[in-house]
Amino acid sequence: MKQQTPRNIEVQRKQELLNRIAPGLLTWYDKSRRSLPWREEPTPYRVWVSEIMLQQTRVEAVKPYFARFMERLPDIEALAEVDDDELLKLWEGLGYYSRARNLKAAAQQIVTEYGGEMPSDYRELLKLKGIGSYTAGAVSSIAFKQPNPAVDGNVLRVIARLLEDNSDISDQSVKKRVEDDLRPVMPKDRPGDFNQALMELGATVCLPNGAPKCSNCPWQEFCLVGLHGTWQQYPQKAAKKARTIEDKTILVIRTSRQVVLRKRPKKGLLAGLYEFPAMDKKASLEEVREWLKKQGVEAVRMEKLPESKHIFTHKEWHMTGYQVLVDELEPMGQDESLLFVETQEIEKNYPIPSAFAAYSAYLKIQTGIQKMKGTTL
Repeated sequence: MKQQTPRNIEVQRKQELLNRIAPGLLTWYDKSRRSLPWREEPTPYRVWVSEIMLQQTRVEAVKPYFARFMERLPDIEALAEVDDDELLKLWEGLGYYSRARNLKAAAQQIVTEYGGEMPSDYRELLKLKGIGSYTAGAVSSIAFKQPNPAVDGNVLRVIARLLEDNSDISDQSVKKRVEDDLRPVMPKDRPGDFNQALMELGATVCLPNGAPKCSNCPWQEFCLVGLHGTWQQYPQKAAKKARTIEDKTILVIRTSRQVVLRKRPKKGLLAGLYEFPAMDKKASLEEVREWLKKQGVEAVRMEKLPESKHIFTHKEWHMTGYQVLVDELEPMGQDESLLFVETQEIEKNYPIPSAFAAYSAYLKIQTGIQKMKGTTL
């Protein structure tokens, strides 16, 4: 898509509007900001971990994960040394697991290259695994008081609406332009609060789904979509490609004490996590029986489980499932990718992604987000 300049607004008018955003925004933020654990104690490590967790994840879902993560891994050294399975277990249910692996890799970089201290310089932060311009801007501004913008989807939306800018916000050049536009208008004494206020405005007032709460907005006197009633047209974003659909049959194979798990490959989707054995098709009862025979086992009892769907960024899994009771698992031991795990050990030691939540529930265990839903702060 060809990049366009903001519609119905000339450069001078655009700058005039941007010059007006900070004072009222900060006053509103001081009165309206949510109390969040990483805001109340904004150390570099806590800001960094929280910002990575908040990518693609709602604030309320992150809170209990953040508290548990900080309790178990309170500093960069602990993160750098944690076992991969334990790290992924701490992350279980948050999704986008590469975020957790990148956190550990970056922590190891910090230990070896920066003496265990988080670098404060924006350009140095960008050298760390998994840190892009948004996270570098957030950490450097919030934890180190440096005037660097942190532009995420919330910020792109509120600025597009403020200016009635019809540019495609999925275009990286548009993000870079917004960063350049915001840098000179950031208050030098409160850059972190300015960035957080923009994000807060997008999260609580200038909403992504549904009508914005314009009566609560500190910019209501000059925001162009508010004045013109055109919020539904902004922001503009190129349509995503259709996701591919994959059919799977999930097999919860168990004895009275043990369950069969498989560890996924070290690279690719859900890398390094544990799953139930699966067939890459929607299988009938007889097809499952044949599959089991090839593994050397025979079902004592089989139960059809409900269908489930899980959506990833670029694909969807359409799943059906069977719970299979067998007398013994030893014949399946010829497949070295399979593990026979005590049921009670799964909840404690084996990270199973939320994609399989509909089936792990039949083991009467809680994993990931299921467990966190019962957590109070």
